[in-house]
Amino acid sequence: MATIETTDIHNFQMHEKDTGSADVQIALLTQRINQLTEHLKSHVKDHSSRRGLLMMVAKRRSLLDYLKKTASDRYKSVLEKLNLRK
Repeated sequence: MATIETTDIHNFQMHEKDTGSADVQIALLTQRINQLTEHLKSHVKDHSSRRGLLMMVAKRRSLLDYLKKTASDRYKSVLEKLNLRK
């Protein structure tokens, strides 16, 4: 399982030691969602992973909604950087 590279995390960090801001969490969830989506294309009957995927998508949606309410400029930049739909 490949992890998101540290250079990718640096694009979303607000300061050097930032690992828990909404921006970073959204980036990490997006990476994991993409990996699971590829996994489920070849393992169609893996329902437990599908449930995990749906939970991650819901968590990312919650974080995006929070970011939209509190910092709309950061919200827009995260959507643009990750190439996500609104």
